[in-house]
Amino acid sequence: MANTTIPAPRQATAPAHPTGFPALIWGHLANDALANYLPGLLPLIAIERHVPLVLLTSLVTILMFGQALQPLAGLFADRVGGRWFVLGGPILSTVGVTLVALSPAYIGMAIGLFLSGLGTTLFHPQAMALTRSLAGKRPGLTMSTFMIGGEFGRAIGPLVATLLATALGLGHLWLVGVFVVLTWPWLLRVVPPLARRTAKQAPVQFRRHLRPALALVAFNSLRAGAISTVTTLVPLLWRHHGGSFILGASLVTTMIGIGIIGNLAGGLMRDRYGSGMVLWVASIAGTLLLIVLPFARGVALWPVLALVGIALFSASPVTTLIGQDIFKENPALGSGVSAGVGNAVGALLILPIGYAASRIGLSLGLELGAVLLVLAFFSIRPLLAATAEHRTA
Repeated sequence: MANTTIPAPRQATAPAHPTGFPALIWGHLANDALANYLPGLLPLIAIERHVPLVLLTSLVTILMFGQALQPLAGLFADRVGGRWFVLGGPILSTVGVTLVALSPAYIGMAIGLFLSGLGTTLFHPQAMALTRSLAGKRPGLTMSTFMIGGEFGRAIGPLVATLLATALGLGHLWLVGVFVVLTWPWLLRVVPPLARRTAKQAPVQFRRHLRPALALVAFNSLRAGAISTVTTLVPLLWRHHGGSFILGASLVTTMIGIGIIGNLAGGLMRDRYGSGMVLWVASIAGTLLLIVLPFARGVALWPVLALVGIALFSASPVTTLIGQDIFKENPALGSGVSAGVGNAVGALLILPIGYAASRIGLSLGLELGAVLLVLAFFSIRPLLAATAEHRTA
């Protein structure tokens, strides 16, 4: 096959302000806090709004499924350039959480959560493409640093939302969006724009990218399904054993917050040892920890969940960079394929897992997360082979 020249990722327009990259990190934190607060609130929603387990897990699916549109958002964002997807995502997520707060009926909550998922869909592809364009010679470290903002947001979102809801009621949940409204003028002033595609640049070679992209989606979908299984079922299991709402939310905060270490370590390991090493280690360690997790009780849950977070989130910067490497002529699209489609398919897996957990129990339902990671483990070799073949084609 003839060699195909693929252009390097495009550079962003020079940042208008030295805090441009920190602003991207803050935007990531704000957006992900508003788009991922739900797990900690699930026990409270079940009691106050009388939602059964199967419908509770469907709310998680609705929140995440909008992310299936990330490749489309990435394709369009890369074509038009600029920064309005980065700026608009957190605002849409704020509208979503406000609707959840003010709509006691299931359908209103579902619409609000879907809007929050769309906010994430808008934000991530363009923000990750901007991050890659600013990365220089350390793409793994730079992407990890950007992702730390999002993981910290995902970590504090459930705890802050649960503290507010238990103290003031679910109707005051909209208060978690105040910090976005207050800092949005600063984001407007300093977030750098992404250079738009031009007619001279190579078109996206969808047929050439199909095999490695499908392999990447398979791995990310199974990993995302395992993550969602843990964050959904652990707070419910804690409440089932008589634990408080706030401590249940803190379990999710611990897993995702300490998982920041995994994000940073994964990026550093990728720069030094390559992507394959990170994916193998993350999958093996994650599988073993998820097998142990249902047997942890009391205070032992916190350290076990911390280790689960480190293992599972260490692969995040690596898979994002793989997606951008596959779609080098459109890195925002690559980011959307990596994160968005994987998260959406992983969210669909929560539906049968939630149903199974309602029949066999929450503890056994958690073990299904380990099953997903075992399947993810067997998808690594095809992923690495497809991406290696893609590079040499």
